[in-house]
Amino acid sequence: MKEILELLRKNAKLTAKDIAKSLKKNVSSVEGTIAKLEKKGVILGYKAIIDENKIKDFNPVRAIIEVQVAPKRNLGFDYIAKRIYKFPEVRTCYLVSGAYELQLVVEGKDIHRVAEFVAEKLAPLEGVKGTVTHFFLKKYKEDGVIFGKKDENHRMNISL
Repeated sequence: MKEILELLRKNAKLTAKDIAKSLKKNVSSVEGTIAKLEKKGVILGYKAIIDENKIKDFNPVRAIIEVQVAPKRNLGFDYIAKRIYKFPEVRTCYLVSGAYELQLVVEGKDIHRVAEFVAEKLAPLEGVKGTVTHFFLKKYKEDGVIFGKKDENHRMNISL
């Protein structure tokens, strides 16, 4: 099971046949395992990693927003996190350690929409004590995939 998950994590386009061949297993066994994992909610979805810079008119603005919250009595952080992650602008939401309790990845059409989200939706929420916003400037690597040209070896040959 772990081997199947790891292969799918690296390449969601792999077919059950590809996985079975790689792991030297029966195709129907791999298909059954994947179906069980989907049914149990272990596999929640599949995604493509896209280099948006190569697509005209497709450059959403993203920001990491650190959120300091006061958890609601008897409900903890889950209550406020659920209220926040339901906003469509929120792409990712984590409970983290440190000075801020929640870390969000937020997406908007432009910088003004992201700022508007923070000012009008996020900051006024009951339980939100403060936010810090960091805008993404350039993407170098995502989920193990490097963007742009691969580095070539620029070392000089040295012979003795």
